Amino acid sequence: MESVEQYRNQKVLVLGLAKSGMNAARLLHKLGAFVTVNDKKDFDNNPDAQELLSDGIKVITGGHPLSLLDEDFKVVVKNPGIPYTNPIVAGAIKKGIPVITEVELASQILSGELIGVTGTNGKTTTTTLISMMLNQRQNAGKAYVAGNIGVPASAVAQKALATDTMVTELSSFMLCGIQTLHPHIAVLTNIYSTHLDYHGSRANYVKAKMRITMNQTADDYFVVNWDSEEWRGLSEQSKAQVVPFSRQANSTAGAYEKDGNLYFKDELIMAAKEIKIPGDHNVENALAAIAVAKIEGVPTAGIIQVLKTFSGVRHRTQYVETYEGRQFYNDSKATNIVATEMALKGFNQPVVLLAGGLDRGNTFEKLAPALKAHVKTLIVFGETAQKMADAGKIAGIKEIEFSENCETAVPTAWKLSAPGDIIMLSPACASWDQYPNFEIRGDRYIKAVEDLTGKAEEK
Repeated sequence: MESVEQYRNQKVLVLGLAKSGMNAARLLHKLGAFVTVNDKKDFDNNPDAQELLSDGIKVITGGHPLSLLDEDFKVVVKNPGIPYTNPIVAGAIKKGIPVITEVELASQILSGELIGVTGTNGKTTTTTLISMMLNQRQNAGKAYVAGNIGVPASAVAQKALATDTMVTELSSFMLCGIQTLHPHIAVLTNIYSTHLDYHGSRANYVKAKMRITMNQTADDYFVVNWDSEEWRGLSEQSKAQVVPFSRQANSTAGAYEKDGNLYFKDELIMAAKEIKIPGDHNVENALAAIAVAKIEGVPTAGIIQVLKTFSGVRHRTQYVETYEGRQFYNDSKATNIVATEMALKGFNQPVVLLAGGLDRGNTFEKLAPALKAHVKTLIVFGETAQKMADAGKIAGIKEIEFSENCETAVPTAWKLSAPGDIIMLSPACASWDQYPNFEIRGDRYIKAVEDLTGKAEEK
C-alpha cells in the first residue's frame, strides 16, 4: 500500500454504502480523513451504517439532504450505481468538488501493477482467467481480482505488495468516476448497447468505457477485440500499444483463432475445443486473457492448464449439475439479449430456456434467431414474460410456458425436457423486478435445481 497524505485532515463525503462504500469509508478513515457517510437507507435497517458509526465514522442516513453540500468537502466518493443526475452529485460537480468512485481511490494507494478489464459482456470471466494465468508464473507476485467482480478494490489495494497485480473488472459506472486511474494493461472485451438509462445515450456509454485507456502511455498496452470495425476504430483513441484479439482471425498481431486453434502471434497455444467452458464468447474471453498473459510473460503451459480446467464463473454459463441425462446451467448474469445469444450459441444440444425479468421497455425480436436455432422449449417469467413469449412465437417455438419466477420454472422445465437436453437459466433481462440482484436470482435457481434433483451443486 502506497503512503497517501492527500486525504489527511480533509473532509470527504462517501455517498452510498454497500461493499464499495463501506471499504472506501474505512480506507479514508485510515488515511486520516474526516469521513461523512450518507446512505438513503434508514439507520435502524442499515447494519453497515451502524457498524461504521461504531468505528467512529460520521453517518447520515434516511435520504440525501442537499444541506450536505454546505460542508467543505474536498472530494465525494460515490457508489457507482448512483447516477450523476442525483442532486448531491450534480450539486458537487457544480461546486467544483471532484466526484470519484472507489476504484479511483484504490488505484491511488496501490503499490503493485493494475490491469483493468471492461466491456459489455465477458468482463468477469476474462478478469478471472487473467488472474489465474498470472498466478501460473513462477517467482512472481500474486494476482488478485477486484472491482465489479464483487471484491472491493480498496480492500485488495491495501494488502497488495509492489510485486503483486490487481486485475480489476471496471464497469462503465466505475469508469465515469476516474481521474488518474492508470492500468498498465487495459482490456476491452466488446461494446454493445446497454445501461442507456444510466448514460443517456450509446455515445456516452462508449465514452465511459473508453476512459479505461485515457491515462495510458506508450509504455502501456490496450488489448482490444478486433472483430468489429467500431472497436478497431476505438483503439485509435489510445496512446498505448494496441494488442488485438480476434476469434475471426481479423488480425494475427495478437491473440486469435484460426482453423479451430488458438494462437498468439505465430505461436500455437491449443485447440479451441479444449477450452472447458462452452461457447464462442468464451473463446473470445480466452483470447483476451491469452493476450494479457503473453504480455506478462506467462508460460504457454500455464495458459493451457487454466483453459483446460477452468469450469466458469458463478452465474455465467455456470455448469450446475447433470441429472437423468439433462445438464443444468446457470447464466443469471445474462442481463441483456447479446449475453443470452452468446450462451445459446455455446450449445449444440436442444435447450430448455428459462428467461425473463425487468422490463426496460425493449422487445426481444432480436433474440428470435438464436431462439429458433437452439431452443426447443421456452419458459418465461417476470415483467417481460409476455414480450419474451412473443419473441418465442416469432422464432416458431411450439412449447412456451409461463411461470411465476425462475424457481418455479425449474420443475416445469424438467417435465418438458428429455435426456440430452440443456436446461438453462439465461434471462436476457436484469433481475430487479423480482430479485435484489442477478446473484440472488442465480442462487435461487441453483437451490431449485438442488431441490428437484436431490443433489448438491458441484463446486
